[in-house]
Amino acid sequence: MDISLLSDLVLILAMSVGVMFVCLKMGLPPIVGFLVAGVVCGPGGFKLVGSVHQVEMMAEIGVILLLFSIGVELSASELMRLKRPVFMGGSIQIGLTIAMFALLSVAVGFGFKKAVFLGFLAALSSTAIVLKQLQTRAELESPHGRVALAILIFQDLAIVPMMLLTPFLGSTGGDLVSSLGMMLLKGGAVIALVLLLARYVVPRLFLAVARARSRELFLMASIVFCLSVAMLTAGVGLSLSLGAFLAGLMLSESEYAQNALEGVLPFKDVFTSLFFVSVGMLVDVSFLLQYPLMVLGAAVAVILLKSVAAGGAVMSLGYPLRTAILGGLGLAQVGEFSFVLVKVGVQEELITGFGYQLFLASSVITMAVTPWLIQLAPVVANRVCGAPKAKAGKAHDETELTDHLIIAGFGPGGRQIANAAKRAGIPYLILEMNIDTVKRERKAGETIRYGDASYPAVLEHAGIHRARVMVIVVSDPTAVRRMVGTARGMNQNLRIIVRTRFVGETEELLRVGACEVVPEEFETSIEIFTRVLVEYLVPNQMIERFILEARGKNYRMLRTPDLPTDGQKLMTPQLSGMDLAVFSVEEGSPVQGKSLMEANIRKEHALTVVAVDRAGKMHMNPDGEFTLEAGDLTYVFGSQEDVVDKSWLFKTA
Repeated sequence: MDISLLSDLVLILAMSVGVMFVCLKMGLPPIVGFLVAGVVCGPGGFKLVGSVHQVEMMAEIGVILLLFSIGVELSASELMRLKRPVFMGGSIQIGLTIAMFALLSVAVGFGFKKAVFLGFLAALSSTAIVLKQLQTRAELESPHGRVALAILIFQDLAIVPMMLLTPFLGSTGGDLVSSLGMMLLKGGAVIALVLLLARYVVPRLFLAVARARSRELFLMASIVFCLSVAMLTAGVGLSLSLGAFLAGLMLSESEYAQNALEGVLPFKDVFTSLFFVSVGMLVDVSFLLQYPLMVLGAAVAVILLKSVAAGGAVMSLGYPLRTAILGGLGLAQVGEFSFVLVKVGVQEELITGFGYQLFLASSVITMAVTPWLIQLAPVVANRVCGAPKAKAGKAHDETELTDHLIIAGFGPGGRQIANAAKRAGIPYLILEMNIDTVKRERKAGETIRYGDASYPAVLEHAGIHRARVMVIVVSDPTAVRRMVGTARGMNQNLRIIVRTRFVGETEELLRVGACEVVPEEFETSIEIFTRVLVEYLVPNQMIERFILEARGKNYRMLRTPDLPTDGQKLMTPQLSGMDLAVFSVEEGSPVQGKSLMEANIRKEHALTVVAVDRAGKMHMNPDGEFTLEAGDLTYVFGSQEDVVDKSWLFKTA
């Protein structure tokens, strides 16, 4: 059995771990570590890796998965809104870059055709590096992130005519018109097929997969779908990455988008890392050491000219100078597809061996410095345009949920919680894994999404950072623990309330981050003894006191003492028997129309009214002259027994 490829992968990954560790300690971007690992392991370094071609093939999968994830996050409707920056901005950026580099090449003595080819090589930017950095910095949704994505999409389209034009510029020539015509026909056929699949096949396929409720099946289906569409586009002469992007778009507006995205993320990170390593393998260290100034000069020229060209394209779309600077510096590197195109140029004698090595070395340098350029871009923009002024307004879009409740699971328990939240006017969002339930409830107007609440991407889209409470009512104990741990890691201030089946599971759930755990077996026993006491005609107030005492003893035993209070449960040892409750003053109740002094709530009933909410206006610490009216929400502090026994004060007599 030949294990050479496995040995090479182990060596590459081990080298990457070591170099990345050093880079992180030094504060360098991880991409630099991967490129350095590739230089060291590759043919131009210590020649530690023999299966270079196989590694390059696996690295291509990283680019495919990266573009698939971008397509899932973008959505087809958002792409339609980007059509102007895609076609107008992309064509201007490519046109300006080709023109600038062609003129420079002619000025230093190159022929026209070779000069145009060099413009082709410089015009393309690195989709993998730019999008990876924008995702890491959470800037993909920013104006410069959107326009950079649009231009990169156009570049992926432009590689096709560039590949067709290169033989025409070289020695072999070719029938350009017929080649372009055939490519347009194939491209139109692929787009038509993709639209048909997106409308009629993909929803039915993933509906069947989702109904199986298997994470493994859903993951495999997502990867197979992504690779299949990528192979389809590659089969007609388009790029693999373009097909992966289209596959992501087909899923982007479905209920399955976030689960598909979360499933491929670990694979994307591993294979994308291999891509950066494979790029580093292209560098010939001896050439770099022999001509360092020439290589650095070429890299600087590429960065400067491409920044100007890309920035000019951004400004032509009506964006301000600041956005143009951010976008221009982000697109200043040479792209991965240029390495594919340059091989065709070598075959067509458009570039010599010396020029090929100069191109490779300078291009890898532009890639390596891209993280610093993107990091430096805001500083440059602030220097040129002045620091941006803070704008007054809300931190989030008004359409986003804020201070809301997230309900994981929509069985009987989740349904009751949602109904109670709806009646109380509490904003909420439901996450449910049963696709049939999601489709049915969404048609009924329920705020419900398909998604696994143990996935960070799903919780991110549910607004986990802005939520106040998360309730988990899912039957799978393992899934519940994952959900609690993920949610707690993303929001330390979130109130997490969990329903579990057995009391024995409570301690582990509290350890991973739950604030309150409600065991079904314990609550069932309370329900049973309540019905027994009712059958024996025990007074309701006494039954309520028994329930309060049972829950108090049990939950006090299960809660951790260092949990932060939220104003609803008082957990300090001195106040462990106290409670804060909210009562609505009903029409005809004993306290309605009376001042707090007249009602004698504190002296006679041992309760303290700490606040009153009247028609949305909060009255804090009302004095004795404050008169209670029907509809007032009174916040009452007292012992747990008194809070239960004296609730009749606020009810209709």
